[in-house]
Amino acid sequence: MSRPFRFGVNLLEPASAEEWRAKCRRAEELGYDVILVPDHLGMPAPFPALVAAAEATERPRLGTFTLNAGFWNPALLAREVATTDALTGGRLELGLGTGYARAEHETAGLPFGSPGERVDHLRRTVEELKRLLGSDEHQPQAAQRPRVPLLIGGNGDRMLRLSAEHADIAAFTGARTAPGSTTGQLSPITADELDERVARYLKFAEDHREEPPELNLLLQMVIGTEDREAAVQPFLEHFPDLTVEQVLDLPVSLVGTLEELTEQVLARRERYGFTYLTVLEPYMEAFAPVMERVRGA
Repeated sequence: MSRPFRFGVNLLEPASAEEWRAKCRRAEELGYDVILVPDHLGMPAPFPALVAAAEATERPRLGTFTLNAGFWNPALLAREVATTDALTGGRLELGLGTGYARAEHETAGLPFGSPGERVDHLRRTVEELKRLLGSDEHQPQAAQRPRVPLLIGGNGDRMLRLSAEHADIAAFTGARTAPGSTTGQLSPITADELDERVARYLKFAEDHREEPPELNLLLQMVIGTEDREAAVQPFLEHFPDLTVEQVLDLPVSLVGTLEELTEQVLARRERYGFTYLTVLEPYMEAFAPVMERVRGA
């Protein structure tokens, strides 16, 4: 039996207090289950933005998508998490990743490290958060017990193992960092490659959980159109090695009529098991009719 669908929107654009509250209320009106904030320089600071979102809304959960663990000391992060969970009435979902943009670390004056070092730091962070926030002596206390739900995002084997061991939600970006990029430019992975990554995660998860995990996919593109090929032409410059047909086949792309978009969402659940889908802020309105169609499906 599949989990019910959940849908999140990742809010990227800084805004005034009034504008921020308005778009959070709009996300709630459209039916989003989770309001999310990323962790990039030049974008809103995650925790105060989520507290403001909680004050403007009643129903949605609130999450980080995802925190760059390299920006955070575990003890200070535990304080932020507990305070934010308390101030949002126990609505927080904590998303963590390794970070992938070297340039942001350099701007912040923080070490970037090798991929292995970043995963090691994330593991230490996860384990220390579990220890601190699970203690009755830690102050402040989070509202949710025994812990704030944890999402871990990543595609590599070590990240998938870490997610299988510790996370309530396994998040897949459907992309990898483009070779040589220091700014975090992403290169999409194919449907077959994502098949392999999800299967690998599920194999790791067999040894660590009794119930099937919740699987999340970040959708990079949602376009309602009757001419699918024409709609993706402007994006080909970002994917110089892909044909139009290959772009349309990417797991992170939803392109077509409302009926086609609905079928694509259901197909991603059937093929991969994704029941928690996240869209980027520019596609918040476009995706709303699709959510309405698949609720209860």
